[in-house]
Amino acid sequence: MLNWIWLGLVLTSVVFAAFTGRMEAVSKTSLETAKRAIELVIGLTGAMVFFLGLVRVASDGGLLRVIIRGLRPLLRRLFPDVPADHPAMTAIVMNFASNMLGLGNAATPFGLKAMVELDKLNRHKGVATNSMALFLAINTSSIVLLPPLGTVAVRVATESDSPFSIWLPTLFATICSTVAAVTACLLLQRLRVFAAKPLRSREEEEIPAPDLSNLPDLEVPGESEKHRSPGPWQWAILLSFTVAVALGYGLHVAGLLPEVGPLGVLQDTVNAWLLPLLICGFLLIGVMGRVRVYDALVEGGKEGLSVAVRIAPFLVAILVAIEMFRESGAMEALIGAIEPLTSAIGVPGEALPMAFMRPLSGSGAFGIMTSILETHGPDSFVGLLSSTLMGSTETTFYVLAIYLGAVRVSDARHILPACLTGDFAGFLGAVAACHLFFG
Repeated sequence: MLNWIWLGLVLTSVVFAAFTGRMEAVSKTSLETAKRAIELVIGLTGAMVFFLGLVRVASDGGLLRVIIRGLRPLLRRLFPDVPADHPAMTAIVMNFASNMLGLGNAATPFGLKAMVELDKLNRHKGVATNSMALFLAINTSSIVLLPPLGTVAVRVATESDSPFSIWLPTLFATICSTVAAVTACLLLQRLRVFAAKPLRSREEEEIPAPDLSNLPDLEVPGESEKHRSPGPWQWAILLSFTVAVALGYGLHVAGLLPEVGPLGVLQDTVNAWLLPLLICGFLLIGVMGRVRVYDALVEGGKEGLSVAVRIAPFLVAILVAIEMFRESGAMEALIGAIEPLTSAIGVPGEALPMAFMRPLSGSGAFGIMTSILETHGPDSFVGLLSSTLMGSTETTFYVLAIYLGAVRVSDARHILPACLTGDFAGFLGAVAACHLFFG
C-alpha cells in the first residue's frame, strides 16, 4: 500500500507542476529535502538514545515487572478462554506490558509468540478465535503509559518549546481507541455473520507464515530469580530527593500562583517540570532496583542509535515525496477541497493526511508528521494534533498482516471492523484532547 501511495505522490507532483509552472521548485526541493531529512535524523538521534536509555533503566529497575503483575488479573477476565497457566497468557502479558512501556522491538516477538500459543487452542485452524481478535484489537489501539518517545524526539529536533505537552492528549486518545476497539470486538463476535466456521478449503485460503524460529522465551522478569529489594542507601536517596524537590516545587508554586492562577501553574508544571521529573523518576526506579543506572542507560541508548539509523531511509523517501507534492501545488489544492468538510469537526485540513496514513504505515505517518512539524511548527495546533495522532493508534494493517500471517489465519472474522473502530475513536479522541488542552 505504501509503495503505491509514495509513487502516487511523486508522479502526481510532477504532473501537477507541469500544469502550474512549478517544475523548478519541485526539482529544487527534492534535493534540499533529502539533505534536511538527514539533518533532522541527526538532530533526533540524541533524544532517541537518551529516552530509550531511560526506559531501559526503569525496565531493569522493576517497572516492567510491576506492570506485568498489574495486568494479569485484568487479562484473565478479558481472556476467559485462555487458561491462566497457559503459555499464551504469559506471552499476552509480556506483549501488553512491553507495549505500555513503548518497547515496540520487544513487544512484537512476544506478540507473535502469543498468536502461536493462541492458535494451539484454536479448534478451527485458519479462522481467528475470539481471543485472537481481542488480542489484536488491543494491540492496534496501542495504550502507551510513557510519553511517545519517537514523537517527542522529533518535537525536540524541530525545536518545540514544550515537546512533552502531547503526552496527556496522546494517552487520552489511546484510551479512547482501546475502549472502542475492545467494545466493538466483544459486540461483533456475538453476531452470526462473524461466527467462527471451519474453512471449506484450507489449502486454497491459507497464507504463508513467516519464520518464527527466533521467538523469545516466556520467562517473566523477576520470576526466575529473587528480586533484590532496595537497601538503606536506596531509600535515603529516594526520600531525600523527594523532600528536596517537594520543598522547591512548593516554593515555586507559592510565588507563581498569585501571578498566573491555578491553570497557569498547571501549564508551567507540564512545560517546565515534567521532563526533569520524568528523567529523575526513571533513574530512581533504577536506583530502587539496584541497577547500575549509567551502564543500563548506555546499553539502552544503543537501541536508540540503531532506531535512528533504521528510520533514516524511510524518512528521506517520505519527506521528499511530501515536499514535492507540496511545492507542486497539489497539497494546496487538496487541502482547499477538504477544508470545508474537516473544519466542521475542528480538524485542520493539513492534519487529515496524517489521519489517513496512520493505520496504513508507521514510517509513512512518521514522515508526514515530521513534515507538518517542520512546515507549521511543532507547537502550532496542526503540529500538536499531528503529534497526538501519531500516538493515538498503531499501524493497523501492518499489525494484522504480521500477526495473522504468523498463524496462517485467512478468516479474520470481525477483527478488521473492530480495529478500524478503534482507529476512528482514536482520531476523535485526539481531536477532542487537542482542543481541550491546546484550545
